[in-house]
Amino acid sequence: MIYAVILFAATYVLMLALPKYRPFVALGSAVIFIASGMLPAGKALGYVDFNVLMMIAGTMGIVALLIESKMPALLADLILEKVPNVKWAIVVLSLFAGLVSAFIDNVATVLMIAPIAMAIARKLEINPVGMIIAIAVSSNLQGAATLVGDTTSIMLGGYAKMDFLDFFAFQGKPGIFWAVELGALCAASLLLILFRKETGKVESVGRTEVTDYFPSILMLLTVLLLIAASFFPNRPDVTNGVICMTLLAVGIVVRCIRKKSVRAAWDVLKEVDIATLGLLFGLFMVVGGITETGVVDAIASLFTRISGGNLFLIYTILVWASVLFSAFIDNIPYVATMLPVTQGIAAAMGVDPTILYYGLLSGATLGGNLTPVGASANITGIGLLRKEGYDVKNRDFFRIGIPFTLAAVIPAYIFFWIFYAP
Repeated sequence: MIYAVILFAATYVLMLALPKYRPFVALGSAVIFIASGMLPAGKALGYVDFNVLMMIAGTMGIVALLIESKMPALLADLILEKVPNVKWAIVVLSLFAGLVSAFIDNVATVLMIAPIAMAIARKLEINPVGMIIAIAVSSNLQGAATLVGDTTSIMLGGYAKMDFLDFFAFQGKPGIFWAVELGALCAASLLLILFRKETGKVESVGRTEVTDYFPSILMLLTVLLLIAASFFPNRPDVTNGVICMTLLAVGIVVRCIRKKSVRAAWDVLKEVDIATLGLLFGLFMVVGGITETGVVDAIASLFTRISGGNLFLIYTILVWASVLFSAFIDNIPYVATMLPVTQGIAAAMGVDPTILYYGLLSGATLGGNLTPVGASANITGIGLLRKEGYDVKNRDFFRIGIPFTLAAVIPAYIFFWIFYAP
């Protein structure tokens, strides 16, 4: 087991030190686990969740088509026509960014909505830094709200056998969606306070013209079919992945026919993040390796001993440790590692793992808002500001990010304990 621990630790260190090469590090580590015999070759692919990989790839491609159609931009324009001043524009745009990111990748959401905020700031001659940061942290917040909102949500859904509707209601109780929305409302109220002095009037920046409604239909079909699939109890494990990939294939075929070129498929396929898929593919096997060698069980036992078997203490440690870790490291490898650990803790204590799963996901998703580098959405927003010539200091981010994180995490933390504590 000691060699598995050393290899796993080295994998994490290298992923932190070489962020551009994380997929290669994960895949290389997986190869070593298999070659050394720590992960039997016959079991390696059994640890890879192909349903999750297909869901991620399919939704990425569909989202690329949706962004190209400009439908999200039109919706944002329609919303801006109804707000009275800058303060409400910031809050409403942030809430809209959160709503969009519940179905679309967080980075893509920022890339869609930040230019609208920039246009408002230029027109009113105000500094856009606070607006863009608010949009970025709101995008990151809502990723956990639905099954397709974020990679970590898809991972949880696959691991815990949860369907689209389970995020809204699970075991006869309100699902994670409502905890996230409660946090979003608290955070939005905070934004009203932080931006209370921004009272300049907002005028419409014009309506974006939608170029194609078919991607919107595809996105709607994705959601509807995922919901419909949840009503079939004995469906194959890869059902959700097949739905997403099939609809992506339809979208690509239609695009190629309209463009009268097979090359049109490449414009969509290049938006599928192969690096993330490769990273997850490798990590699934790495986690399989430490599972086979008993490391996961040992970590779970350590958690149980530290807490003295107290579920509330374990839950609290899991939530706030996840917040802290994900403020500095990518939450994808963290969640991939901790899901089996969380299951092991629950098994050792003889309790249902749901509350621990939810604590892990909410902490790991929302914790990224603590720092400018804690989430890809934050990095993207700050990058856009710097590209426009605005200097973004750490204190500018912390002024919004830290209270926003606390306003979102604390209500969700209480919510889950009230509804899911045994």
